[in-house]
Amino acid sequence: MSAKLLSEHPLHLGLGASAVPQPLFPRDERAMRWYMDYGARHSADGAEGRLVSLFTFTEDWAGWEMHPAGDEVVVCLTGTMVLTQEFPDGRIEQVTLGPGEYAVNPPGVWHTADIEGEASALFITAGMGTQNRPR
Repeated sequence: MSAKLLSEHPLHLGLGASAVPQPLFPRDERAMRWYMDYGARHSADGAEGRLVSLFTFTEDWAGWEMHPAGDEVVVCLTGTMVLTQEFPDGRIEQVTLGPGEYAVNPPGVWHTADIEGEASALFITAGMGTQNRPR
């Protein structure tokens, strides 16, 4: 057994209560490829698989994302982040998260975040079919 940094090696929670450490997450243009490879690696788990990841942000998110396969839990660990959700009916909702607070992004809801200074968050994501768009 060896310790891993969640910020570098996200964790896949799969069928049969499995927990599978993932390869190193790149912090550059290769990130989207990493997500595509993740989907291929764990496609057998379908919508029941979850990606657990940890990120630290120093600026607002550059885009929006949406997860059609299930809920995403966002837990703010440090700092402050304003999560904005755009629902399929066009409704916009915002919530400010501080340390220890969480919000749920429902399936099919586009979301982004604004960061005040620096913030870190834990994500538990139903990643299958995730979509991105520019902000």
